[in-house]
Parts: sequence; C-alpha cells; structure tokens
Amino acid sequence: MSEPTTSSAAQSWPDDTPANDPADDDWLRPLQERRSLAGDLHFILRHELWPYRGLLYELMRRDIRVRYKQAVMGLLWAVLMPMLIVAAGALVRVAMAFVGGRALVPEEVVGIAVKAVPWSFFVGALGFGINSLTGNASLVTKIYFPREVLPLASTLAQMVDSSIGLVTLIVLCLLVGVNFGLAVVWAPVLLAILVAFTAGSALVVGCGNLFFRDTKYIVQVLLSFGIFFTPVFFEPEMFGPTGARLMMLNPVGPILEGLRLSMVYDHNLLRSLSAAGPTGSVLVWSPWYLAYSAGWALAMLTGGLLLFHRSEPKFAEYV
Repeated sequence: MSEPTTSSAAQSWPDDTPANDPADDDWLRPLQERRSLAGDLHFILRHELWPYRGLLYELMRRDIRVRYKQAVMGLLWAVLMPMLIVAAGALVRVAMAFVGGRALVPEEVVGIAVKAVPWSFFVGALGFGINSLTGNASLVTKIYFPREVLPLASTLAQMVDSSIGLVTLIVLCLLVGVNFGLAVVWAPVLLAILVAFTAGSALVVGCGNLFFRDTKYIVQVLLSFGIFFTPVFFEPEMFGPTGARLMMLNPVGPILEGLRLSMVYDHNLLRSLSAAGPTGSVLVWSPWYLAYSAGWALAMLTGGLLLFHRSEPKFAEYV
C-alpha cells in the first residue's frame, strides 16, 4: 500500500510569517511611508547620524590626514588663508584711510582679522564639501552608510583647521591690546550659528554637484566674489542706510559683524547700535540680525538633511 502523497504546498518550506506581514516592508518605510518632515528628520537623527557617529569621526580624521599628507607647511596652511585675507583687507583700508586723509585705527585691522577666520572657514568647508560625494564614489556605490556624513565630515575637518586660526586670532587681539568684555560670550553663539549654516550649505551644494556637475563652478565663482558682498573688508555702515541693510541680507553678514562688535567693541548684541553718517543715521546692528542669521542656519541645516535623505536612493545612478 503506497504512502499518501502530500500536495506541493505542503512540501514547500514552512513559513510562519503571514503573506502580508508589514514587517517585510520595514526597510521601505523611510522612502515610501515616512513622508512628513518631522518623521524624516527624526529618522535621520536617530537612525542615521547618531548610530554612525563613529564613522563621521573617522571620515573627519581621514580628511585631515589627506589634507596635510606630504604638505611642507603642515598646519601653517590653517592660518595662511586668514592671514592673506587680513593682509588684503588691511591694504584696502590703508588706501581708504590715505584718500580720506586720516590715520588707520588698529581696531579696524583687528576687526578684519576677526571676520577673516570665520569667512575662511565658510569658504573652505564649502570647497571641500561640494566634492564630498563625487570624490568618494567608491564608497557611495559599494556599501551602505548615511551619505550625510561625507559633507558633515568635511565641515568638521575644516573646523579643526579654523580652530588653529582662531587661536592665532586671540593671540593677535591680546598683542594689539583688545580687552575682551562680557559681550565676548556671544562669540560661541555666533560661531555655532555659522557652523550650522555652513554644514547645511555643504549638504546642499554637495548634493547639487552630484546631479549637476557644473554646480561646483558656480559655487567657486560665488565664493571668489562673495567676499565683496560680505562685510569682511568693510563695515556695512560705510554704504549708507540702504546699503547697510542690503549688505546684511547676506546670512553670513550678521554673523561676521556680530563677532566684530562683540569681540572688538564689547557691544551687547541684544541692543541696537546706530552710527552717524553723511546722509543720516545708519543702523549698524539690530538684534533682529541675529535672529535672521539663526533662522537661515536652522533652515539650511534642516533642509540640507532632508534633501540628502530624500535624494539618497538616486545617488548611485549619478555618481
């Protein structure tokens, strides 16, 4: 008597998971179901950046080592760019003082130096961040990791460079005789705003350069001439009431001016400041400038993270 045969369904491998178990599609949720801004941002911070913080640190170390590998000047490169900016700005201010028939005040040169270090950080971080994806094509296409760490690592590496320039700046201020007052506590706040804005900008331009390769050329042109549209060599009040407001529309402008006023002139940034000009009173500083730059920094950082998160599935196709 033959044994009873089983059906083909009974011979198949047993499966205790229901056919429509939603757990099978968990890996799709960040792309298909999690479409709210708050949900995406929570996923980025909790499941991508925080678990991969060690990778972020290692990529930052790698960028620093590669940057100074076989470099004759070594860490002196970190202070070279701010020194060149200060020298160029001092030359411009000397010429302006000569034409105006007045002497150059040392505080003017110190003010340029205070603004040169954060400006060089902004330019350097964007310069390295824009190539962070295209320069790591082998990593992007072969293994999984949150791609946001690439431009963020470039920004952190530039922070290490700028910290050396910052120490040099503090020594210069002490040698010139700048007496830091209580208003200097605004410097860490302004630097944090600058770092957030720079990181967000690096995320945006790094992602844009992956899809449109001429983005880096546009950014290079903007950075090359941007120093003339940012209050680095000049103070906004030199352009009159209307020109000063237009100059401060640049989100980096209030950060640089806030650093100059708080560190060199011990001005409390919660108080407005005006100066007399040839055409009337000029608004030098307003607390709203601080809120304006902080809003831009928050928008750029949040928008950059969300842009990366939602564009990441297409990176391998364009890299």
